[in-house]
Amino acid sequence: MPPTKILGVGTAGLTIIERLIPSLTGASFIAIDTDSASVAASSAPAKLHLESKLLRGLGSGGDPERAQTVAEESSAQIKALCEGAPVIFIVAGLGGGSGTGVSPVVANIARESGALVVAFVSLPFDCEGRRRQTLALDGFEQLQEAADIVICLPNQKVFKLIDENTSVRDTFRITNDLLVEGIRGVWRLLAHKGLIEIQLADFCALLRGRHFQSSFATAEAAGPSRSREALEKLLAHPMLDNGELLADSAAILVSVISGPSLSMAEVNRIMEQIQRQCEHSQVLMGAAIDESLGDSLAITMVAARKTEEKKSETSRGAESEELDTQLLNRATPSRSASRFVPPPPSLPPEKMEQMLKNQPGASRIRKKQIKMLQGTLPLEIISKGRFEKSERTIHHGEDLDVPTYIRRGISLN
Repeated sequence: MPPTKILGVGTAGLTIIERLIPSLTGASFIAIDTDSASVAASSAPAKLHLESKLLRGLGSGGDPERAQTVAEESSAQIKALCEGAPVIFIVAGLGGGSGTGVSPVVANIARESGALVVAFVSLPFDCEGRRRQTLALDGFEQLQEAADIVICLPNQKVFKLIDENTSVRDTFRITNDLLVEGIRGVWRLLAHKGLIEIQLADFCALLRGRHFQSSFATAEAAGPSRSREALEKLLAHPMLDNGELLADSAAILVSVISGPSLSMAEVNRIMEQIQRQCEHSQVLMGAAIDESLGDSLAITMVAARKTEEKKSETSRGAESEELDTQLLNRATPSRSASRFVPPPPSLPPEKMEQMLKNQPGASRIRKKQIKMLQGTLPLEIISKGRFEKSERTIHHGEDLDVPTYIRRGISLN
């Protein structure tokens, strides 16, 4: 089988693959970034510096859209790097420019080339700010649509593994270690000729096209009770929410690796306990011998949760029908009155007095009242809005835009 290609994207991705290069001798590594210094410092055999007039040698500047545009312009070069690999790992940190913007583009191109695409990403700490969190989540959603499986490490969960005295440098080293171990464990599932081997066809059938969101954990122990201790550490791992995540998983990948002393009883004991935790999940397991582990036993688990599916055509049709019924049965609202209120009529006193005399019952008006004044209603006077400058409607010398009671001098009591 051709080697698995591992693509480090962005500064965080290149940092992580630098840790993997010495140990995964059967993999092919590629460094992709918009920062020329980061690409030059990488020891990956294949490199791609994403550059254009848009960047002017300054990198993405933390802008994922700018990085995405440059990656799309370099799609032919990315496609050439992805060709020939049945499985492609994409490693990146989300929240910045290159990792967030370039990773979905690379994942799309890799899938179009026919590879199974597995993305390993980290999400920023809460303290890194809302902007980085928002960018990371947007990139994560795009990556879910592009890759077959996204294995995610929220950095905030690392607080369960550190204490008050852990330095910033050590904290980021721990997060990188977790991703390194997760990548190494999945790679071992596919690359090592195991005692219980996972076929690539089975792996692809389980994951391809399902757009899983995944978490992972690793645990290691040595000694006579190594299988029990490693399993207890695994099920208590914070990346698996202390084992609670397993019950909600759609698929589980388990890798059991040890030295030549690995027994079938140990493998069976481990898998029995795991399957009790996830009875309704599809479980894919592999066991292999790695003489470098000696007396140690390592378990790597990837728990894949299915993301929310799009609504089916049936449910959408039912909702549409229900909406139509609501629209048909809805009462027709009464039309609101116009908000345009003309100013009160301005009549000379003689005209006003004559108009009042012509009113029915004017003779019975109290004698004590010297003059009757027409009052005005407390109506809001506003402009005609966008019709303010429109031409008036004149008919036989009368302005029909003026209400009839004003044009004819009719008072409103």
